[in-house]
Amino acid sequence: MDLSDQTVLVTGASKGIGAAIARGLLAEGATVVAHYGTDRAGAEAAVAGAAPGRAHLVQADLADAAAAAGLFAAAGAVADRPLTALVNNAATMIFDGGIDDPPEAWDRVWERTFAVNVHAAAALLRDAVRTFRGAGGGRIVGISSWAAQKGVTNPRTIAYAASKAAFKAALQTVATAYARDGIETYIVAPGVVDTQMSRDFAESQGGRAVVEDRLAMGAFVPPEEIAALTAFCLSGRARHLSGGTIDINGASYIR
Repeated sequence: MDLSDQTVLVTGASKGIGAAIARGLLAEGATVVAHYGTDRAGAEAAVAGAAPGRAHLVQADLADAAAAAGLFAAAGAVADRPLTALVNNAATMIFDGGIDDPPEAWDRVWERTFAVNVHAAAALLRDAVRTFRGAGGGRIVGISSWAAQKGVTNPRTIAYAASKAAFKAALQTVATAYARDGIETYIVAPGVVDTQMSRDFAESQGGRAVVEDRLAMGAFVPPEEIAALTAFCLSGRARHLSGGTIDINGASYIR
């Protein structure tokens, strides 16, 4: 795939899926603006070796509404050309705040989870739509989760599942409402991906071996496969896939 015509903001690019996506898009020729919250070194590692002018860094704490609201414009300012695509990847999963946790924990977890996973993501989505509509089109990939469809195994992460479902609905709305403006919107829904977040989740379930035993292929999804799927969505080779939720979970959850 040749993505040399794409300038892409990737949120949460300092680790996990986001770092893999940043590396994958650069390998396909895209210009990447790699967002990070606190881990600048991780973002630098994700874009290391990029050709001159092909990689840029931008910082924002997505739990801060003002910072989230200014991120899209800041990303456009550091790139050498206008943004043509957004990969809305950044998310948080907090392992308390369940129904049996103290009320203060419940409130804190739901507030922070929705601040990052819904409010910040929606602010970026809005800015992308406004920008792309005026430019004749653009592409958006939202990294969702199978939790948006089936909930979570650990009820202490109930806020995460709810946030992913909320943002999926926002992406679906954009896909339909702005299709004639040339805006393509794709929802990528991974299962258990081999990232630190999933490894932390596995520990809450009794360990990695316990979780892998539940999976059809007996293995976590490599983040590089999420990156390859994202690159395909941004390539324009399957425009009529826009609006679809693409499951990638190794046949562990088939709808």
